[in-house]
Amino acid sequence: MKIEKWTLGLAAVGLVSLSPALLAQNAPQLVPIQTALSATTISGYVDTSAVWNPGTGNANPAPYALNAGKQDGFNLDAVDIRIQKALDESQWSAGYVAEISYGPDAIAIDGGAYPIRQAYVELRTPIGNGIDWQLGRWDSLLGYESSDSMKNPNYTHTYGKTFEPTENTGLLGAYKFCDAVSLQLGVADTVATSPFSVNARTDGGTSSAIESKKAVLSLVTLTAPDSWGALKGSTLAFGADYGQGYTSTGYAGGGLPVAVPAHDRTELYVGTTINTPVKDLTFGASWDAIQHNDVVGSIDGVTAAVDSGYFIAYAGYVSYKATDKLTINGRVEYAQGLGLAVLTSAVDSTPTPGFDKVLDATGTVQYDLWENVISRIEVRWDHAADETTPFGPSNTDLGGGTKKNEITVAANVIYKF
Repeated sequence: MKIEKWTLGLAAVGLVSLSPALLAQNAPQLVPIQTALSATTISGYVDTSAVWNPGTGNANPAPYALNAGKQDGFNLDAVDIRIQKALDESQWSAGYVAEISYGPDAIAIDGGAYPIRQAYVELRTPIGNGIDWQLGRWDSLLGYESSDSMKNPNYTHTYGKTFEPTENTGLLGAYKFCDAVSLQLGVADTVATSPFSVNARTDGGTSSAIESKKAVLSLVTLTAPDSWGALKGSTLAFGADYGQGYTSTGYAGGGLPVAVPAHDRTELYVGTTINTPVKDLTFGASWDAIQHNDVVGSIDGVTAAVDSGYFIAYAGYVSYKATDKLTINGRVEYAQGLGLAVLTSAVDSTPTPGFDKVLDATGTVQYDLWENVISRIEVRWDHAADETTPFGPSNTDLGGGTKKNEITVAANVIYKF
């Protein structure tokens, strides 16, 4: 008995059922469908947390990435679904990634593209050892940490991660010179996370649009070979981005906020992960530096000015896998920058005085009790390393809070599939 192709297609995806005998008779017609779908994978995660900040009046939590609004509560952080066909070993291989992310964390990192996290076509060209291209929207090259909490040694993020872009839209090429040296080089609409289409780029507050202006992104990664013994697999990465930053906020007469077109922004990154002779003991370190140039101009008939913003962060990591299920992770960070608390959201011409220096320390215990589940407890201490009191109950006279220190206790449970 002959079965129509569309009926076989529905059977292949489980929408209708057919007897084994009928399927066997018509098996050759299933081959095109199976060929198209067999290499496609679906993965993702559900990320949840509970956060407690000891004390009362926690209206000013530490302003690192993905922390706003989570204090003293239960949180659904993100739900992420990734559909992918990875490149195979052929010279002219092709694939794609379509990643959809929902929830507060997804909204915070999307740059106006929510709920699309990543979406790109992946292509290989047989030049030299082969160049792998990604055209579309892809995760930023810079940073020791990922926007996906489950990929990081700690639940909370550093201030360095806070300032780094999360996604870029453009063309990215990756080339592996040898097992020890690889290069990623890309061209994107902006250096900062932005919506999909940014067609009017400016060179300052008063200049005309330059539609052809683009950002240049790069990352070089060195990997220690097997001949290095206990250090084999250790990595050292250097990254540099240059191009237009985000649109910032200036203040006109009477203190009214106005949008100020962004000037060029330079981002530098160095990161390393070092394996040691002690089994399952690793160390890591990162350095982030960002310079956001002056913007002065007339916006909607009023004069607005935005101070030059700079930011530097140093972070150190240690991780020890004590057993198959138990891992202990630690991190320390020192960050400084002009108007640190304000720069994490927007550059301000008249920032709240101080909070230009911060020290934080984080300890995380991860115990994988359930299959496919990451479960961890974390304690974090943030300290304003200057004369300010940015945390705690709001201070209406001086702005900011009333405390120099902030303690965070968090439980994080992630199911990955």
